[in-house]
Amino acid sequence: MTAPSVSAIVVTFQTGPRLKECLYALIADPEVDQTIIVNNGNPPDMLDWLITFCDARPRAQLISGHGNVGFGAGVNLGIDAASTEHILVINPDAVLRRRSVSSLQVTAQDCPMPWIIGGKVFDLRGRECRGPRRRDLTLWRAATSMLGWNTWTLEATAAPNKATKMPVISGAFFLSSRESLKQLNGFDEGYFLHVEDVDLCRRCWDAGGVVMYDPHAAALHYGSTSDAPSGAVANHKANSLARYFKKFARGPFERLVVALAIPIMRFGIRLSGR
Repeated sequence: MTAPSVSAIVVTFQTGPRLKECLYALIADPEVDQTIIVNNGNPPDMLDWLITFCDARPRAQLISGHGNVGFGAGVNLGIDAASTEHILVINPDAVLRRRSVSSLQVTAQDCPMPWIIGGKVFDLRGRECRGPRRRDLTLWRAATSMLGWNTWTLEATAAPNKATKMPVISGAFFLSSRESLKQLNGFDEGYFLHVEDVDLCRRCWDAGGVVMYDPHAAALHYGSTSDAPSGAVANHKANSLARYFKKFARGPFERLVVALAIPIMRFGIRLSGR
C-alpha cells in the first residue's frame, strides 16, 4: 500500500541560518513530497537564498509578499497551497529525523477523523523539549507554570514508548491530513503567535477526533533562533492566552473569572518572561 503524499509547511520569520538546515533535511527526506516555505519576513539576503533554493528544486515552493500574518495564518496559507493528502507542520529551526513521517503515518491509520499526531521534539543534548506532551490548558495550569511550578507540560514525566493519546501536542512538529484540517478550518487566525496549537488540539477533541503523541517520530529543535524582539513575543503570548480563555469560557461565572485573571496573567508574563 502506497503511503499518502506529504507536504511539509515551514513558516519563517527572521529565523536565521538554522532555516537552511531545516529545509535541506526536508528536501533530502524521501518521505516528504513537497516543501512549502511561507515567508512571513526575512532579511533580503535570506529571501534571495530562499528564492534560489526553490528555483533549483521542483518540490520546493516559496509563498511570499503577504507580510507577517502570524504563525497560524502562515500555516493556513501553506495548507491552501499544498497538493498532498497529508500535511506536516514543522518549525523553521527544527530538523526532521529520518523515518519520522512514516511512523506518524502508521499511527494515523487507526485514528478517527479529524486527527493530529505530534512527535518528540528534542534539544541539542537529546532532552525532550517543553511542549510536545501537555495536559489540557486551564487558568490554574497557566498561572502555576508562569510562577515556575510546572503543572501543564509533561517533559519531566516518563515518556511513553508507543503512540499515546495526548490532550495537547506541539505546533512545532506534527502531522495531520488535509481532510482533518479542512474539517477544523485550520488554525484560528485570531492567534498571532502562541497557543494556536492548544486551540487546534482542543477543537480536534471537541469534534470527536483524536490527538496523539508518537515517540518514534522526532525532530531536533534548536529554539530561540528568531530575531523577533522578546517583548513583542511576550505580548503575543499574553494576547493569545487571553483569547484562548475568553473563547472557551463557559457561563457567566467562568467569563468573570477569566476577565479578572487576564490582567494578572499579562503582568506575570511580562515579569517572568515565560
